[in-house]
Amino acid sequence: MKSLLLLLSLLTVAAAPLSGVETQPNVIFILADDLGIGNVGCYGSDNYKTPNIDKLAATGIRFTQAFTGALCGPSRALIQTGRYAFRNGSSNQDACMRMPKSELQLARTFKSAGYMASAIGKWGQLPGEPDEAGFDDYLRFNGSGVYWSRKPDKLERYRANGRDLKLGMKEYMPDLMHEQAVSFIRKHQSKPFFLYYSMVHVHGDIQPTPDSAPDSKDLFGDNILYMDKLVGKLVAELEVLKLRANTLIIFMGDNGTGKGQDPLSTIGGRNLSGMKGSMLECGGLVPFIANWPAQTPGGKVSADLVDSSDLLPTFAEIIGTRLPEKTIFDGHSIAAQLQGKEGTRRAWIYNQLAAMWYVRDTGWKLNHLGELYDMSGAPFTEKLVPADSTDPAAIAARTRLAAALAELNPAGGIPDSGDGTGRHAHKGNKSGEGEKPEMKPNSKTTEEPPAVADAAERAAKFDKLDKDKAGKLTREYFTTHQSDAASAGERFDKYDTNKDGFLSRAEFIGRGKKAETK
Repeated sequence: MKSLLLLLSLLTVAAAPLSGVETQPNVIFILADDLGIGNVGCYGSDNYKTPNIDKLAATGIRFTQAFTGALCGPSRALIQTGRYAFRNGSSNQDACMRMPKSELQLARTFKSAGYMASAIGKWGQLPGEPDEAGFDDYLRFNGSGVYWSRKPDKLERYRANGRDLKLGMKEYMPDLMHEQAVSFIRKHQSKPFFLYYSMVHVHGDIQPTPDSAPDSKDLFGDNILYMDKLVGKLVAELEVLKLRANTLIIFMGDNGTGKGQDPLSTIGGRNLSGMKGSMLECGGLVPFIANWPAQTPGGKVSADLVDSSDLLPTFAEIIGTRLPEKTIFDGHSIAAQLQGKEGTRRAWIYNQLAAMWYVRDTGWKLNHLGELYDMSGAPFTEKLVPADSTDPAAIAARTRLAAALAELNPAGGIPDSGDGTGRHAHKGNKSGEGEKPEMKPNSKTTEEPPAVADAAERAAKFDKLDKDKAGKLTREYFTTHQSDAASAGERFDKYDTNKDGFLSRAEFIGRGKKAETK
């Protein structure tokens, strides 16, 4: 019976199709690897050309405030699940592979609406195989940056529809992926299809492309051009098959530019703030372009806030299905925006890596340490606001973003089991099994144990409890407004550092640490 209930909870329910859409569209989601906004022509890149991607933007919608996870695994987990890392446990690269397979809702959502689904490319940072996640067709490789096999005795391995294969010395993985994608489209062109196309480009180790000159001095530029060429070839194939008008293409980067390529990834002669793996702006700010000739107005630029949890509910609305009702999804559908309509705009986006996180609205960012940043100079600069700032705009921003963090409560979710960088499991507990490791403060990130909420969140929680605005809580009131009255009493006694029988705002925020009341 329990198994039946679980199955029913995972099934989606049919919904009305998107207004103005008579036929279910084909959907192609292209995810470039380590491609930041400084690497794309239409975003103003100084050093790199992307004519085919630029054409998608010129005839579609380009979003300038689209965010995702700052590393490959957490970003892909967010896209596939529509749920933030503290809900699905994908806060570091290794943890992504240990997520329950039931979290992977992307292909299942399309299958519930009658689609055929294919996954092409990078998959190794997600649990299981693509067919276990609902895909009918797949070609996948482990790791990143698989372009060529370099040694005859050590050929790169990949897997396609259940077969273990080796990459021949003259075979180029991006071309194999393109051929598989085209084969899938041709085979299923008479019915709606979904293609999850996770490209190799432009993750390191950067290697020559089939088009690189023997003496090329800019292999990274060559790879961007080849990636752009493959996008153009895919669009051309859709036109030949007369599928282009009713195919939604979304092109997106999975995180910011890699460290080695960041210095040349400038816009207007200026370096960007942050890169892959960073919680600065361009760790998670990525290119995001949508093109759907039957619906999308051409040449539109949108500054609406988007994060990649929005993809799942957007797709569900467009294809006429619903997500499981008993699961919390964090995304907001932007289907209306894709049709050139006003839509419902996000008030903020959330981003997390390891035990670090922030919420960001159009002008401000508040992180897990309670640090507020003025983002008016983004994506080039972000200015730390003094904690004692009297600027009314800063005070208001801190208040509303702290309230957003308090509502999300990431510290109350699945704690990060990693080493603090988001890249690896905790040293000494790489399997993720057994007791959770103790999280120690890190001098580089100044992160605290995951169970400790930042000061801004604590302040927002106190203000929510303090309905009379008295500035203090009695023991009885505090314990009766907690879900665990017994341990709540112990917490009250610990927090009440001056032992006056009341819990002040400063004491609540400090969790028993001595603090001055301002």
